[in-house]
Amino acid sequence: METARFLEVLDAEGTLLAAAAERAGTGAEVPACPGWKMRDLLRHTGAVHRWAAAFVAEEHTSPRRIEDGPELDGAELIAWYRDSHRGLVKTLAAAPPDVRAWTFHPAPSPSPLAFWTRRQAHETAVHRFDAEGAPGAAPPSSPTPVGAEFAVDGIDELLRGFHARPKSRVRTDEPRVLRVRATDTDAVWTVRLSAEPPVATPNDSADADCELSGPAGQLYLALWNRLPVPSVSGDRSLAALWQERSAIV
Repeated sequence: METARFLEVLDAEGTLLAAAAERAGTGAEVPACPGWKMRDLLRHTGAVHRWAAAFVAEEHTSPRRIEDGPELDGAELIAWYRDSHRGLVKTLAAAPPDVRAWTFHPAPSPSPLAFWTRRQAHETAVHRFDAEGAPGAAPPSSPTPVGAEFAVDGIDELLRGFHARPKSRVRTDEPRVLRVRATDTDAVWTVRLSAEPPVATPNDSADADCELSGPAGQLYLALWNRLPVPSVSGDRSLAALWQERSAIV
């Protein structure tokens, strides 16, 4: 996907997230994020938007901590979130293609601008799903679907970006092979598990001990542990391992 398309998705997803928060209210429980209410989701996502925007706007080339969201609530907090989201979209839209900025995982990306636009589009899409799952938050056309092309890209970012880092806890004592297949596209990944971080390649070149499969949009959310995996074949303990250890830290 092109960076311009990620920016369009980011713009749309943040707008949907804010609308869901407005329908549900900031005190609504967020079932996909145990222990969180909508106010926590807004503060977190808005703070991440501002953190990401600063890397691009100020060309920071080293890590910076994410500041806590404000102690606002109700309509004021929703307005703060909308302002955070608009500021991020405007920053990314105005940035030069060769902007210098720190990035934090090795998933293929042509530039820091492409990295941050892609990462924030996926960050916002997943949290939009969280927001729409709160009681009273569902949109008239619920649930808002995740497009197959975008979902495939997000699966790739998760497997070849986040879980390529030393922080990944998806590990096995003995080498195992996990297959991930989006059934409504030709996208498939071979994920080699071991005592080291997983190594994912976009192919099906090896026999797999377990396969996780389903339509791309559902599989994307399942791999982020927002939905059950649509279909599991083979050694189900590897599917359980993913569910237990794949949370991003």
